[in-house]
Amino acid sequence: MDEIGGSILDRVPPTALTLTLTRSAIRMQHSSLWRIEKENPVEDLVIALEGRGDYLIGGARVTLEPGEAMLLRRGEGFTGWNEAEGLYTGLAQHFTLGIYGDTDLVAQMDLRRKVRLSRWDELAPLIRTYRESAPPNSVTLMQHHLFMVFLIAFIDDAFLGWRHGGAVPLDGAAAIDLAVMKAAAQISTAPLDPEVAAQAVKDAPYNADYFHRAFRDRLGRTPRQYQEYCRMERAMSLLERGMSPSQVAGEIGYGDPYYFSRAFKRQMGISPRGHQKRVKRAQDGQVMGMDEADQARALEEG
Repeated sequence: MDEIGGSILDRVPPTALTLTLTRSAIRMQHSSLWRIEKENPVEDLVIALEGRGDYLIGGARVTLEPGEAMLLRRGEGFTGWNEAEGLYTGLAQHFTLGIYGDTDLVAQMDLRRKVRLSRWDELAPLIRTYRESAPPNSVTLMQHHLFMVFLIAFIDDAFLGWRHGGAVPLDGAAAIDLAVMKAAAQISTAPLDPEVAAQAVKDAPYNADYFHRAFRDRLGRTPRQYQEYCRMERAMSLLERGMSPSQVAGEIGYGDPYYFSRAFKRQMGISPRGHQKRVKRAQDGQVMGMDEADQARALEEG
């Protein structure tokens, strides 16, 4: 996923997710004598910090080294050992991730077994702090929030697509809510693909007309309109980086900068130049010290 595209879970309403840490963090520190053979009733995210761990999962051998993370799915048997001379240290956390009630979100995803975390330089000190501060028999609020950061980082790097067959069966409101969320995620991570909205509708397991209505009812836009909005959100990020409106137009697929400016203002309520001025004023503190109504007026004036 590219830098501006964001997380595959960015478009999931926070209230729709339920993260549960089902036990305290496992502070792995294993010598060459270590060997484990088991299966877990919940998901297990394993992150290596030092040394090397080897695993046998479903007949396939997986080696985990510093900076790498691996997901063990619930009910999946595995064997682990350390055949190196030094200690194998890291973090393992058992969890469940639900969406729209009791629906298992992880079961809806195709994920790579193991990834090298692309944000490792940023995450490593947080993971070490998480590991070192974890109480032996409980879970803290800070751990809960931090682990969501680690989990989202893993999903971003490991995500291959949504499962259309073999996922946990759903029905009723939860099923259509999840289908809309998947479509929104598919669109928001590739808004420059001219076919992405149509493909998202095609991938949904519903009649196209019904799904269009369901999508619009939940997000306030049709899939195509939502794609255009996501394109303009990307344009906002590029404008904030200092690119000119004409440069941004080219970056997001508009051949005519003037048409881009009109489309941007229609979606965002402000021109590209106005948005840049608004950001500059906020950076310079020119809207600080006002009450909410005055700030809103100043930002609208751009």
